Amino acid sequence: MAIKFLKNNHGIALLVTLAIVTVLIATSLEMNKKMRSAVFSAATTRDRITLLHMASSGVNLAAAMLVKDKKDSRFDSLQEDWADSEKISEIIDDIPFEDGSITLTINDELGKIQLNSLVQFPEGHSFNESQRVMWEQFLSLLIYKNEAFEDMEPMTIINSIKDWLDSGDDDAITGLNGAESDYYQDLDPSYPCKNGPFTHIGELVLVRGVTPEVFRGAGEEQGLSNFITVFGMTESTNNSFTYEGKININTADLPTLVAMLPSGNEDLAQAIYEYRLETSESVYIHDLSSPTWYKNVPGVGDTKIDPNLITTSSDFFRIESMAKLKEMKIKITAVVKRENNAKTGQWECNVLRWEIE
Repeated sequence: MAIKFLKNNHGIALLVTLAIVTVLIATSLEMNKKMRSAVFSAATTRDRITLLHMASSGVNLAAAMLVKDKKDSRFDSLQEDWADSEKISEIIDDIPFEDGSITLTINDELGKIQLNSLVQFPEGHSFNESQRVMWEQFLSLLIYKNEAFEDMEPMTIINSIKDWLDSGDDDAITGLNGAESDYYQDLDPSYPCKNGPFTHIGELVLVRGVTPEVFRGAGEEQGLSNFITVFGMTESTNNSFTYEGKININTADLPTLVAMLPSGNEDLAQAIYEYRLETSESVYIHDLSSPTWYKNVPGVGDTKIDPNLITTSSDFFRIESMAKLKEMKIKITAVVKRENNAKTGQWECNVLRWEIE
C-alpha cells in the first residue's frame, strides 16, 4: 500500500508541475505579446511625432519662402518660387532627413472667390454688386459644364448666401428665393440662419440651394469648394472690417477667370490663363505687375474686367505639407497671412488655421 501511495504522489506532483509549466508558458507568451505591442506602440508614437515635426518643418519652410518673396517682390504670381514645385523640391532636398520625405505645395487664397465679399461689410446688408455679377457668371458656368447641376438655380444660391451673410436681417428675404431663419427652422434637423460671415467653407452646404454635389463637385467636374475661400478680411475704419473681394488675376484658376470676364469670353479667359506662364528659354517673358496686364494678351485689348475684382498681390496663402515615413503619413494644412510686425518692422506669416490629417 505504501508503494502505491508513493506512486500516486509522484503522479500528482507531475500533474502539478505540468500545470505550473503550462501557466508559466502562457504567462510568458502573454507578457511577450504585451511587450511587443508596447514596443510597436512606442515605435508608432515615435514615428508619428517624427512625422509631425517633419510636416511642421515643411510649413515653416513655406512661410520662410513667402516672407522672402514679400521682401523681393511687390506682386504675387505663378511665376514665383513659392508657386514652382521644382523650386520647392530643390529647397526640400537640402533638408537632411535621414528617413522619410516631405512634399509641399503653396496656393494663393486670393486666387479664389471670397465668399464673404458677396455682401458689403461692415454694414452687412447690401449686395456687393461686382461680386453678385461674378457669382451669377460662375454658377452659370458650373451648370453649363455639368448636367448634374442642371437643376441648380444660381439666383436661389446667390440670394440665400446673401441672406446668410446679412447681419440680423431676418425679416427681409432677398428676392423671391432667398432664405432667412424661418426657412431653416422648418427643416429637419433645424438650425438658425447665421446672419454673419462664413468662418469655414463647409458652412456653405447649410445654405439653401447648395447641395453636396454643388459644393464638392460631380463626376469629373469640380464644385464650389475648389474655388471659394472665407479668407481675405481687411481692416476698415473705426476698428471695423470689410471683405474687398479682389481676386489675384495672376493666380486665379480658369473657371474663376471666366467668371471675372464679361459674359461669353471663355476663349479669352483661356488666353489670359496661358499668357501668365509663357516662357522663352525657361524665362518668363510677361510682366504681371499691373492689374491691367491682361489687356496685353492678343485679342483681349478691348475687353474690360471690373477693376473692383482685380488685384495682383496677396497676403493669404494655403500651405499643404505632407510627411511620409515608412508606411505612415501626416498632412498639415495651414492657412497663413503675411503681416508686418509693428514692433520689429519685419514681415512674418501668422497662422489663421491649422489642420492635421
